[in-house]
Amino acid sequence: MAAPVTRRDFARLFAVGGSAALFANPTYAREYGAVADILPAGPSAGEPFWTSVREQFVMPPDLGVMNAANLCPASRPALEALTRESRSVDVDPSPNNRARLMPEKEQTRTALAAFLRVTPEEIVITRNTSEGNNMISNGLDLKAGDEVLLHEDNHPSNLVAWHEKAKRFGFSVVVVPQKNPHPGTEYYVDAFAKAITPRTRLISITHLTSTVGDLMPARELSALAHSRGLLFQLDGAQSFGLLDVNLADIQPDFYTGSSHKWPCGARECGVLYVKTSAQPKLWPTVYSAYPGAVGLSKTFESFGQRDEATMIALHAALDFQTKVGRAAIEQRARALTTQLMDGLARIPGLTVWTSPVAARRAAVVSFVPGSLDANKLATALYEKDRIGITTRGGKDRPGIRVSPHFYNTPQEVDRLLAAVTKYTKTGV
Repeated sequence: MAAPVTRRDFARLFAVGGSAALFANPTYAREYGAVADILPAGPSAGEPFWTSVREQFVMPPDLGVMNAANLCPASRPALEALTRESRSVDVDPSPNNRARLMPEKEQTRTALAAFLRVTPEEIVITRNTSEGNNMISNGLDLKAGDEVLLHEDNHPSNLVAWHEKAKRFGFSVVVVPQKNPHPGTEYYVDAFAKAITPRTRLISITHLTSTVGDLMPARELSALAHSRGLLFQLDGAQSFGLLDVNLADIQPDFYTGSSHKWPCGARECGVLYVKTSAQPKLWPTVYSAYPGAVGLSKTFESFGQRDEATMIALHAALDFQTKVGRAAIEQRARALTTQLMDGLARIPGLTVWTSPVAARRAAVVSFVPGSLDANKLATALYEKDRIGITTRGGKDRPGIRVSPHFYNTPQEVDRLLAAVTKYTKTGV
C-alpha cells in the first residue's frame, strides 16, 4: 500500500506544478479522491449521477456536512481554478502576467449575468452578500421623513444595518413581523401592503430566511413594491446557487448573493445586482482603483486590489452548477429536505420550526431536539456520527439547523435521522 501524502509532500507537489501536479500524482489521487467527470446521462441516471456529483467535492465520503446555509465546500472545478490562479500570481506577480486577470474577471461578470438572467451592465462583483446589502443601505439617498419597510426575519446585514443607517441619516424603519410557521404568500403580501405609507421608499426582504428556511414571496412582493412606486431589495444569500433564480421574472431593483454558500465557490466573493432603472438612485460608497469594465461596475467596483482568483473560481463554480443542471440542483436539495422533514415528524418530542408545506420552504430546516442540549447534540453528531450541522441560540426559534445541498445523499439524511432518534432515547 502506498504511503499517505504528508503535508511536506503536498507542499512539494503544489510548489512544483500547482493543482495539476497534485491531482495527476497517483498517491495524491488515491488519498484525496481525484475522479472522473460527472455522468453524462445527467439526473435521469438517478443516484449514480448524484454519486458522481458528490465525487466532485474533496470531502471524504464518510463526512456528511449539511450546513450549506453557512458555508459550502468549493466544488472541485472551483477549487482547482482557485489553486491554479492563486499560484499563477504568486509565481509571477508581474503586471504582464496579471494583465490577463481583468478580462477573466469580466468573463465572471458575464457568467453571473447569465446565471441570474440579467445583463453584465447590472452586475457588481463584491466580497459577499453583507457587502452588497450595505452598499445598498449606504448608497440610497434617504433622509428624515422617509421610511424603509423590512421583514423581521432579515439577516443582520439587511436588518441591523438599516436600523444603524437610520440613526445616521434620519429616516425611519418599519418592520413587518415574522410569523411561525410560515403563513403563506397571501398573508405576507397583505401585511406588507398594509404597512406601506406615503413615506415608504423601499421594501427589503430575505428571499429564503437563514433562521428556519421560510421562502418569502419575492415575485409578489416585488410586484407590490413597484405598483406603489417603491424600490425592492432581495437578499439572496440563501437562494443564489440553491434555487433556479430568475431575476428577469422576479424583477427586484437589488439582489445580493455570496459565492461561499450554495454556489460552492471560493470564499470572499459575491454579487450585487442593480436593475438599470435603479442605478441612478444609488451612490457608490467606495472610491479607489481597478473598476469593472461595463455598466455599473465602472463606478461601483473600484475596490482597489482584489483577489481575482476567487472571481475566476466563482465562474468555474457557476459553470459546474450549470452543467449539473440548476433546476436539478434545486429539486435535489428540496427532495433531501422533504426526506429530512418527513423523518423529523416521526421522532417524538421534537419541535420543528420550518414550515411543513413544501412550497413555503427550500433547503433550510430548524428544530428543537426535545429536551436535549442542542450544542451537545451537534458535537455528538459530528464526533460520533460524522454529520456536520450547526446550532442556533438566542430567543428566536433556537435549536438545530440543517441545510442539505446537492452534494449530500439520502443516506446522510438517514444517518442524521437515525442518530437524532438514538440520542433522544439515550441522551448525549
